[in-house]
Amino acid sequence: MAKGDPKKPKGKMSAYDFFVQTCREEHKKKNPEVPVNFAEFSKKCSERWKPTSGKEKSKFDEMAKADKVRYDREMKDYGPAKGGKKKKDPNAPKRPPSGFFLFCSEFRPKIKSTNPGISIGDVAKKLGEMWNNLSDSEKQPYINKAAKLKEKYEKDVADYKSKGKFDGAKGPAKVARKKGKKVEEDDEDEEEEEDE
Repeated sequence: MAKGDPKKPKGKMSAYDFFVQTCREEHKKKNPEVPVNFAEFSKKCSERWKPTSGKEKSKFDEMAKADKVRYDREMKDYGPAKGGKKKKDPNAPKRPPSGFFLFCSEFRPKIKSTNPGISIGDVAKKLGEMWNNLSDSEKQPYINKAAKLKEKYEKDVADYKSKGKFDGAKGPAKVARKKGKKVEEDDEDEEEEEDE
């Protein structure tokens, strides 16, 4: 997973988040040597939060409101890092799926129907295992299909670039812009491939 911008303000906390934080601090004071088992701890906090009276909860609501003010103020001062990703042109051709992705599209519904209530993470895990257990010859149809889609994508990209990104541009201006920008566009494509 790509790391977010380190300068980005810390997300705002809810009343419940502050309650959990308070519980954790209490736990640390009472049992400084005992490490927190997060799953059990979350469950206990949730059970303690339910019966908490509105009056007690209002204290945490106030904390959450103050934190929201802090967050909104910091977000106003924070602009996304310079050199952040440019918006993608919605008319640009869509990148083609890989062989594995085509395989997933076919088998995902089957896994869901045979395992009702399965989580997205478990579906992905099962698909990964199934794909790894396929022989090369079993993978081949998906790989071939992906290769055909990639060829089509490359042709679409060439057509898209030859038309220029701005259909409204007049002939000579478009050609001049094209020549000047050719290298940059190629570089952009490489950057995008690295991102994914």
